[in-house]
Amino acid sequence: MSKSVEFSLEGKRIWVAGHRGMAGSAIVRRLAREGCEVLTADRAALDLRRQDAVEAWVADRRPDVAFVAAATVGGILANSTRPADFLYDNLVIETNIIHAAHRAGVAKLVFLGSSCIYPRLAAQPMNEDELLTGPLEPTNQWYAIAKIAGIKLCQAYRRQHGCDFVSAMPTNLYGIGDNFDLQGGHVAAALLAKIHRAKVEGLESVEIWGTGSPLREFLYADDLADGLVHLAKHYSDEQHVNIGTGSEVSIRGLAELIADIVGYRGGFRYDAGKPDGAPRKLLDVGRMTALGWTAPTPLREGFASTYRWYLDSLGAGADLRGQPAIQTL
Repeated sequence: MSKSVEFSLEGKRIWVAGHRGMAGSAIVRRLAREGCEVLTADRAALDLRRQDAVEAWVADRRPDVAFVAAATVGGILANSTRPADFLYDNLVIETNIIHAAHRAGVAKLVFLGSSCIYPRLAAQPMNEDELLTGPLEPTNQWYAIAKIAGIKLCQAYRRQHGCDFVSAMPTNLYGIGDNFDLQGGHVAAALLAKIHRAKVEGLESVEIWGTGSPLREFLYADDLADGLVHLAKHYSDEQHVNIGTGSEVSIRGLAELIADIVGYRGGFRYDAGKPDGAPRKLLDVGRMTALGWTAPTPLREGFASTYRWYLDSLGAGADLRGQPAIQTL
């Protein structure tokens, strides 16, 4: 059972690693309500893959708390074509940050993993105890292995050094600051961008990878940030904790929902020759619920808000392909 504690963020110096990404930027927005000082460093100032640079930066800035939202991320295509990047980058980023946090005496660290850490055919909904009980989904195994290592690293530093390092496992994210690149983005953002373009160009149909049958859970990024802050303030244990909505939708259903929000009246073509990924990925959020937190934003409301932001950003001429991957989650 989750161990509830009370840890105040007020007055603390809090480092958000990966602050320019979707999750990281949402954490920064959420921390504005906590009366704390937020510390950030972009890639030009700090390459998180360099151990000496990370240790020097942390020793100089002396954060009290760290949120590890920095990672190399992407969808099925990116994972399958860049396996070395996904394994190496994520291993060294998390190792450098966690070790530097220990050396500098960081009081609290929250590490962000991913629901892809669970076996491809894990019992649904996926309980935290499903970790390492079966083979991973091949299309994202490189990223998953690195994230599993991060969880274990936090556990190891807690056991050996008494560090208050905890791990959170978010489900699939969407929202403000997502990567809308059709080649490298996740399914939610890629669908929104594709369907919007189809509406603008008057296309009769939109092609979607796979059969459309896989079931997925989607969490609004600002809800994740709120959940992470709640976890930092009220949880201390080595067991990682799932953060999600506890509800799911098929890829086909998501496409139809987005089309309705966008106002697209065309159809969809499903390329069954492309991989579906895991057939189902739904998190058991019982531990998070027991800690007193549930995700507040309904799926339609979250995607409508994301689409408004997307349109505003397009109108302002913003680059919506996402920030450099090394700084995002």
